[in-house]
Amino acid sequence: MRLLAPDPLAVRAASLAELERLGLPVPSEGYPLVWDDGDQVELRPTIDLERRAVILHAILELTFGMPADAAVSWLERNDLTPDVTDPEWAFITAGVGDRRSFILHLDALGGLAWALGIVNVLDPLKPPPPLTPLFPDLLHDESFAAWQGRTLTAPRDPGLVAAALDLHYCLDWAYLKLDSESVPGDIDANAIGQRRWALEWAAVFTGPHHDPPGGWEEVDLST
Repeated sequence: MRLLAPDPLAVRAASLAELERLGLPVPSEGYPLVWDDGDQVELRPTIDLERRAVILHAILELTFGMPADAAVSWLERNDLTPDVTDPEWAFITAGVGDRRSFILHLDALGGLAWALGIVNVLDPLKPPPPLTPLFPDLLHDESFAAWQGRTLTAPRDPGLVAAALDLHYCLDWAYLKLDSESVPGDIDANAIGQRRWALEWAAVFTGPHHDPPGGWEEVDLST
């Protein structure tokens, strides 16, 4: 459901207050807002969020030892391959790409799990809770449909996801200013960036300065 996005200035003030609470550097007053006053926000369709999340789950299982042919077979039998990106497919089928970069998707999966209401907290100081039990049991060939039936996802309010995105937009800036020994918690800049990636993809804004929603690989984290 498309809703009026929350007041961007009020959300930004809350984000900066959280950075100060964590003892992190705060961006300047001119740091861009994620959306403008009067913009609308919605989440991608629940089925799209679920499909993207379980694809990341399957890729993570592959990085930790699941045979590639089993991953391919499971994705194909559950009709998920249309949503697998080209870089992901190259990694799954041919081992092309940096395994470590795909392992980092754990925090992107955590961000999507939070947006779907599967995990309760997206803590900027801690890694996500164990996620494997929350997604399809690939070892026992649980289907995507069976997982949907036992999980009953409940996506969060789009305004709440937008606020979390703004916070991670600011956190991303702050963490990149720190060295690895200065971070305030147990996760690093890579984890924050992955969570921002997930939230950027999940939240869709409508307004004069927003393009139509792009694909997973098209999320722009350059600013």
